[in-house]
Amino acid sequence: MATLPNISDRSEKAASCIQCKKAEPLNFDFTFAYQPIIELSTRSIFGHEALVRGPNGESAFSVLSRVNDENRYMFDQACRVGAIRGAAQLGITEFLSINFLPNAVYRPEACIQATFAAAREHKFPIQRIIFEVTEGEEVRDRPHLVNIFNEYHRFGFQTAIDDFGAGYAGLTLLSEYQPDIIKIDMELVRGIERSTSKRAIVKGIASICGELNIKVLAEGIETTAERDCLQDLGINLMQGYLFCRPTLMAIGMINPDSW
Repeated sequence: MATLPNISDRSEKAASCIQCKKAEPLNFDFTFAYQPIIELSTRSIFGHEALVRGPNGESAFSVLSRVNDENRYMFDQACRVGAIRGAAQLGITEFLSINFLPNAVYRPEACIQATFAAAREHKFPIQRIIFEVTEGEEVRDRPHLVNIFNEYHRFGFQTAIDDFGAGYAGLTLLSEYQPDIIKIDMELVRGIERSTSKRAIVKGIASICGELNIKVLAEGIETTAERDCLQDLGINLMQGYLFCRPTLMAIGMINPDSW
């Protein structure tokens, strides 16, 4: 495992983050399900996305609906630590994708401390951690989000823009920051083989990302027709029920027929 970045010169500033000290503790429990990300060209697992679930497998919405301005910081921190701990317990050695809440990050150098500590404790290389903006999170300050991404990349993490093509995650954000991975919004994936406009849009995204040296990941794939169409458009990284559903206890077997 590589040496973690030396940010001790900022430790006093980090400790003085008033917002962090005032954060409310969580009064609810949650766990994680992990869903594989497939690298189709090599027929291998590229990584796993950590997805929040209720303690008994309830939906992500049942958890996220309890997050508010008072507990957002603590929830975001608990997600990072819990996702890393769970991945280590499951023996995941590929990339680990963790959603984060940009509105919960006051200072990137301060709010990343628990992540570094969890990575050290569980011996999970930070170079294998991908931070992506959680879907549905309204970005109140785009320059702040770009600064977070830049800082995380400087610390050695991979970064991803989720739901590209929906809401805030569009070309303007891409012009300001180029992540390691773009995740195409699932609405563009659904039934793409039957839609000329969707194919044209995804082809354009793939071309732009190729110019910028950004990997493209298509999520929400449910049919072989969607898989084949996306592969024809040059998409190599895929994720969805066609390959494997998110699982709570152990990494599920990927259906070989879907490959």
